Amino acid sequence: MAQQERAVRTRRAVLEAAAAVFAERGYAAATIAEILNRAGVTKGALYFHFDSKAALARGVLQEQTGTEYHLPRELKLQEWVDAGMTLAKRLPQEPVLLAGVRLSADLQGREVLGSAWPAWARMTSCFLTEAKERGEVLPHVDPEETAQVFLGAWIGVQFVSQAVAGWADLDDRMSALYGHILPAIAAPAVLVRLDTAPDRGARVIAEVRQKSQALAGV
Repeated sequence: MAQQERAVRTRRAVLEAAAAVFAERGYAAATIAEILNRAGVTKGALYFHFDSKAALARGVLQEQTGTEYHLPRELKLQEWVDAGMTLAKRLPQEPVLLAGVRLSADLQGREVLGSAWPAWARMTSCFLTEAKERGEVLPHVDPEETAQVFLGAWIGVQFVSQAVAGWADLDDRMSALYGHILPAIAAPAVLVRLDTAPDRGARVIAEVRQKSQALAGV
């Protein structure tokens, strides 16, 4: 068990080190040597988990849409909002997410590495499909089409926030994005109940952590 735990910790250390290097330098300029130095592990330990730089990049991309901050809500649309707002809150602070943004936008490497964009779109489509089945979404709305529109807008919000404010206003921009998208797709009775405030992500993260501590008996 101790050996297994060490392996998990090592894999995480390698992944986070790789993410930090990818976020700072991009895929092409990143080197295994720098990743090893950041992670503080041997080359053998790294290659035990990831057999190449491309595998490392794919590992980072697979971490982009985790549900560790997901809580069930009465409204499925609120769960979708919460997913986006927690992501906006976390992104500037977490190298794995920052690396995902940069790697996904690497047009030269997409054929080899893939991209987090399809996973983000699928997540949105799933939320909207279930919300529509519950009557939260207007009948004419196509969840897949809306997911693609939202993805394009979300990518734009990321890049503008980074360029203009160094990510400092990402919460506000994400809140504004939901404020413009939701009136076009949500049933009026549902729309008035949704919380899209800029601090929504921070509050949800705090709620999840509080529940986790309670379960752990902390």
